[in-house]
Amino acid sequence: MTGQTADQAREEPLDAAFFVRWLSTAAAAVEREADRLTELDSAIGDADHGSNMRRGFRAVTAALEEEPPASPGAVLALAGRQLISTVGGASGPLYGTLLRRTGKALGDTPEVTPAQLGEALRVGVAAVAQLGGARAGDKTMLDALEPAAGALGPSYATFAEAARAARDGALATVPLQARKGRASYLGERSIGHQDPGATSSALLMTALADTAGAALTGEEEGR
Repeated sequence: MTGQTADQAREEPLDAAFFVRWLSTAAAAVEREADRLTELDSAIGDADHGSNMRRGFRAVTAALEEEPPASPGAVLALAGRQLISTVGGASGPLYGTLLRRTGKALGDTPEVTPAQLGEALRVGVAAVAQLGGARAGDKTMLDALEPAAGALGPSYATFAEAARAARDGALATVPLQARKGRASYLGERSIGHQDPGATSSALLMTALADTAGAALTGEEEGR
């Protein structure tokens, strides 16, 4: 990156190693926040979201270390398969669908641009909406994922915007009444609680922003 500006660095393609770092960062975040996710889930769910997500991302990390895929799409597809096979409840199929469909949309190319990732993620989010029969405002992970995917654009800078949008979306679930998932059985009693799926989705998007930020910092230090 010698001789390039920070703005130019933001336009650099993302390779498989970047995606592995993203998911490893997400796994570390899930480890740190697992108890909080379970606490949120205990109020409106089955009190197992944190433990389920921790188990799933541990499996993702192990699989990626054992056989690192050669393309961004393959990284996400492998991660999605691991989540489907190891995460209990609805979260496994939903997260697995998100990553697998995003990976499929990226194809086999060895490098992708931030804009291509944004387009692919929107495909993945649409697949989650179709699978769960939900939409933004139903107090689900879509309340974080939809605004995050919409914020992603042609530069690394938009990753931070997507993370903020996801965190804001998760917080915005607190006053909502759940209309889908286990929490919907509670009716009005679901009001006043933050959705755990939206919260873990915000962790995923924050991990993406942190990974991009670390890449830029490393490039700047190496100049």
